[in-house]
Amino acid sequence: MHSLIEGASRAADLESSESVMDNLMGLLRVHVKRGVNLAVRDVRSSDPYVVVKMGNQRLKTRIVKKDVNPEWNDDLTLSITDPDIPVSLTVYDHDTFSKDDKMGDSEFEVRSFIEALKTYTNLEEIPSGTVISRLKPGTDNCLADESAIYVNDEGKIIQDLFLRLRNVECGEVEIQLQWIHYPGSKTF
Repeated sequence: MHSLIEGASRAADLESSESVMDNLMGLLRVHVKRGVNLAVRDVRSSDPYVVVKMGNQRLKTRIVKKDVNPEWNDDLTLSITDPDIPVSLTVYDHDTFSKDDKMGDSEFEVRSFIEALKTYTNLEEIPSGTVISRLKPGTDNCLADESAIYVNDEGKIIQDLFLRLRNVECGEVEIQLQWIHYPGSKTF
């Protein structure tokens, strides 16, 4: 009986991964650059790390010890199947002997970035540094500053975001988005 349940579970996992592959638009590289003026959660500092979630995907950066202005420079890669699912970002303070403390959270949408990718498919003709779109900070987003979607020196579309952390007294996180094309992508 146990092997039947196990076999059914494997079949469900395989079916689930096949449907993800069927619906996969592409991969989004989230480069978590740094934190700025993060909250102190230990005696004088914090040991921050970032958790990025989208749907049932969960990824995290490395821990930076005793730093409220950490530089992670970690690349995390999300599978994008639905551009309307928001990406959440939560900063935690790592604690060795107790539960990690929350240091704020933020959220961002990927739809405008994906729309820019769909609109500008012939990047060889667009000069490096060309700004394709700008997103303004507002009450409907977590942007701390204007966010530019632009063509970088390598001819790739990039989006820089400074995200204001919520549910905390202070702090921002700087990230950069880049699309990873893969063969057979149905989106572009």
